[in-house]
Amino acid sequence: MAEINEIRKQYKLIDLFCTLAQIPSPSLKEEKVINKILEIFKENNINAWKDDYGNVHAKIDATDANKRPLMLSSHMDVVGDDSPVNIKLNGNIIETDKTRTLGADDKAGVAAGIMFAIELAKGTDYKHGGLEITFTRDEEQNMTGIHHVNMNEIESEYIFVMDADKLGQVQISGASYTKLVVNVTALKGGHSGIDIDDKTRLNAAKLIAELVNEIPQGVYKKDEFGVITSINLGVIAGGGIETAINNIKDNNIKSNQYLETIINKAVTNVINIKAGAAYSIRSSNREYEKNLINEIKQITDLFNKKYEGLAIAEMNYSEHMPPFEKSDDETLVEVSKKAGANLNLNLDISSFHAGAETHIYANNTNKYGKKLKPILIGLADVYNMHSADEQMDYKSYLKGYEFLKEIFKEFNK
Repeated sequence: MAEINEIRKQYKLIDLFCTLAQIPSPSLKEEKVINKILEIFKENNINAWKDDYGNVHAKIDATDANKRPLMLSSHMDVVGDDSPVNIKLNGNIIETDKTRTLGADDKAGVAAGIMFAIELAKGTDYKHGGLEITFTRDEEQNMTGIHHVNMNEIESEYIFVMDADKLGQVQISGASYTKLVVNVTALKGGHSGIDIDDKTRLNAAKLIAELVNEIPQGVYKKDEFGVITSINLGVIAGGGIETAINNIKDNNIKSNQYLETIINKAVTNVINIKAGAAYSIRSSNREYEKNLINEIKQITDLFNKKYEGLAIAEMNYSEHMPPFEKSDDETLVEVSKKAGANLNLNLDISSFHAGAETHIYANNTNKYGKKLKPILIGLADVYNMHSADEQMDYKSYLKGYEFLKEIFKEFNK
């Protein structure tokens, strides 16, 4: 069986990936890998710089002014800590010694972007519209890096975000994340025995259950590319739980016993006046999300009409991530299809029901006022991301790099 060092000697891309992966770079502690990336760019005479937040940018000028520039983007941080990254080879699989994450998410994208820039900079006779590269910080935790990118300095209109986890994935839209909360207040509480027959004393815990039964759960809209809009009930809380919560605090109850403790220690002899439920809404279509929220508002309004003078329901929501909506411009999809066909690579063109940096790009414009048009692509088969069992198939990565080069060629035809 080949050793990792043999594969590194054989393939420059794998060597570069391993070099970067072996530098721990947890979110907001990416300084060492930032310095290494800038060093590599400088050694290869590529114009690169660090912005005020620490994101790394690079640019290769066009060799044909009549062609359009293209941008590549990846993130430099990984899930994990500062512990050593000990890499080994298991067949076609690059992995660690199982003590921490590998960091292929997203150093596979970073290494591919650097390697491509190096090769492009040396090919002076190749006619292209220029290449822009952005490597961001803190994608895994709070996406502060992408929020500090100055979009007004981007010349490209089209962006490939190299952060999907399977070779050939071409993801053309992604879901927003909106938190929606419904609270119920009953106007009169009371004793569960003495006041139980008083019809003006409604139990808020019972009322929130009624509301939850009316509010949709699960898939709300889908199409041939996957789920477009969904809603998920995250938590229901209500009743006499204060005593149970204090019991958890006072007795250092373990987290895996929280729910059992709350149920068993909650007060049951009170007609509850407060309860609530929290939901996550994900959608890659603003109109569908708006319709869903309006539907929940109508349910709430009907509840308030039914229980007027006895209880009040209130709904509020806040967007934590905007949607990455499918663009009517098919340029990057068509380019990807042609590049895939050239390599006999089957593409998985789909929507993904989660968040990524595509969402931020897609809701901004470049220096010329043109709406940015990103898509998310996969350059390697990566398994068990965000865990100590993370693995990357290096042969798929080599093919993914060829896919990236074909994409650039097709884009510049």
